[in-house]
Amino acid sequence: MPELPEVETVRRGLEPAMAGRRIVTAQIRRPDLRRPFPERMAERLGGRQVLRLRRRSKYILADLDSGESLLIHLGMSGRMMISGDVVGSFHHDHVSPGRHDHVILHMEADIRVTFNDARRFGLMDLLTTDAEAAHPLLAHLGPEPLGNAFDGPALVSALRGRRMPVKAALLDQRVVAGLGNIYVCEVLHRTGLSPLRRCDQIAEARIAALVPAIREVLEEAIEAGGSSLRDHRQANGDLGYFQHSFRVYGREGQPCVSEGCGGTIRRITQSGRSSFHCPQCQR
Repeated sequence: MPELPEVETVRRGLEPAMAGRRIVTAQIRRPDLRRPFPERMAERLGGRQVLRLRRRSKYILADLDSGESLLIHLGMSGRMMISGDVVGSFHHDHVSPGRHDHVILHMEADIRVTFNDARRFGLMDLLTTDAEAAHPLLAHLGPEPLGNAFDGPALVSALRGRRMPVKAALLDQRVVAGLGNIYVCEVLHRTGLSPLRRCDQIAEARIAALVPAIREVLEEAIEAGGSSLRDHRQANGDLGYFQHSFRVYGREGQPCVSEGCGGTIRRITQSGRSSFHCPQCQR
């Protein structure tokens, strides 16, 4: 599933095609994805101007001049594809809708934005912009890791006394929003923490040190266009490249890249998910 860097990369790619432009018509080609589309979705989108595009955790939000926001979640295989002439960006010719092109937004200037989702685990919803904090998918999210509310004291407070492994705690979206398996593995390796260490056994200074590492990893991944392991592509169709910079994720049996370490990357299973780490330098 796309994590924060992949979603942010898609959001940035959509901006020149959507921000400030009007949705001329919306074409809804099936009744649902993971959940039913909202009532009268095509009617509520048609004719509305997109004021801005935002990201909250792993969701993209398109604020409309109607006072509503279009919420988009890419799921496992969802892609946002742009066709037409987007000034200063790229050009792709329009093609006939395919089997998995479920929502097509016909924008001004003959631009199309298509939501393609082969596995149909994605979703779209419409919500009242001013009341988004109460939306069931957003209500329990923690702070944004790249936002001002996320700092050392906040993370120390969130993890204080927890008897769970630090890996599981960082994957808890109530603690920090948007982190997933890939980037938590990478952060823990950079900070020398074992994914098995319990939060209540980690010094507060080491917990606080996770914050700059989280920011660093996410910013590097965004700059690289995210990580393309299976389905992720940027809005212009390009792959992401951060997977070529992985220090531990997917590198089972390979040597640790930490200078002077000499250890070997190992894969373990935690709560049904793979954790990659170096037992030699992560304690």
